[in-house]
Amino acid sequence: MKRRAVLAEALGSSMLFSTVIGSGIMAERLAGGNVAIALLGNTLATGAILFVLVTMLAPVSGAHMNPAVTLVMRLRGQIGTDMAIAYVVAQVLGGICGVWLAHLMFDVPVFQLSAKIRIGPGQWIAELVATFGLLLTIIGTVKTRPESVAASVALYIAAAYWFTASTSFANPAITIARSLSDSFAGIAPSCVPAFIASQLVGAVTAHVVADAIFTEPSAESL
Repeated sequence: MKRRAVLAEALGSSMLFSTVIGSGIMAERLAGGNVAIALLGNTLATGAILFVLVTMLAPVSGAHMNPAVTLVMRLRGQIGTDMAIAYVVAQVLGGICGVWLAHLMFDVPVFQLSAKIRIGPGQWIAELVATFGLLLTIIGTVKTRPESVAASVALYIAAAYWFTASTSFANPAITIARSLSDSFAGIAPSCVPAFIASQLVGAVTAHVVADAIFTEPSAESL
């Protein structure tokens, strides 16, 4: 089970990150300079693949595909430390392979570094908010309506692409991977640490808030 779960995380991350980068390249090429149209294309593809991947892989690995999710699931006791580490390694390595696969499909240099600067308080707050909302969505929907997790995650990310200033990376692994693509969805390597720090703060905050909202009160507290 452990081997299958880790493989699922690597494959899921590869497919997700390939979709984010590939759809960004395709959207930019077809949008004729209209950034709003390009972002819309990127959004629709990402939301669609998230629904598919969560539906398909959740029974195998939980379909984390995101170190922030894995961290919170470890904090909540739903995954062990060894498995969590294996998941994060699989997510990062699988995701990077997905980025390189997208480059191969679109006939661009495989090995790149992004030049797109994403910096400033607005961007960092946006990543905190985006990750907080994603984790709260996952925890809350698993608790209240588990059959709707895939749809909820896909719809949340589609919305967050547009209501956050950063276009909602909300994922440390994809932040690293996107720094290796000088494309529409890229982020300069120098901007990565602040994004990841904001994401982790948002994830841990969601973990705390979720306990306050979704934990049933004990008889003594009523």
